[in-house]
Amino acid sequence: MANSVRELREAAGLSQVELAHRSGVAQPNIAAYEAGRRKISTAMLDRLRAAVRPLPRDALAAHRTGLLSLAARYGLSNVRVFGSAARRADSPGSDLDILVTRTPGTGLLTITAFASEASELLGVEVDVVTDGGLRADHEILATAVAV
Repeated sequence: MANSVRELREAAGLSQVELAHRSGVAQPNIAAYEAGRRKISTAMLDRLRAAVRPLPRDALAAHRTGLLSLAARYGLSNVRVFGSAARRADSPGSDLDILVTRTPGTGLLTITAFASEASELLGVEVDVVTDGGLRADHEILATAVAV
C-alpha cells in the first residue's frame, strides 16, 4: 500500500507538498507512507485518493476546446464558468458550474445530456445553468467568465 500512495501522487502529477496541501495531511506523513515507514489506513488512502482527483479548473483548461465543440453540438453557445472554479477556490471534490446560452427549442433533456457528456469529458461533475431565465443583475451573470 505504501507504493500506492506514490503511484497515486505521481499519476496526478503532484508533488508531496501539493498533495499535502490538497489533502490536509502533513507532507512528512505522506513521505512516510510512500517510504513504508508508516502504515496507511484505508480511510487515509481514501482521503488521499480524493485529493488527487483533478481540480475542475484544471480539467476545464485541459479540455476547453473539446467542451466548446461539445456545447456547439448541443446547440449551446456563450459558454462561461462561474462558482468556485471561476474564483479559483475549487477543490478536488468540487463540481464545475457552467453557464450557457441555448438556442430556441433546446430543452431540459438536451441540457441534461450535455451536462452528462461534459462530466465524462472533463472527469469532474458538471452543473449547467442557462442564462435565459436569469435576471440581468443575477450574481451568476455578474461573476461568470468566458471559457
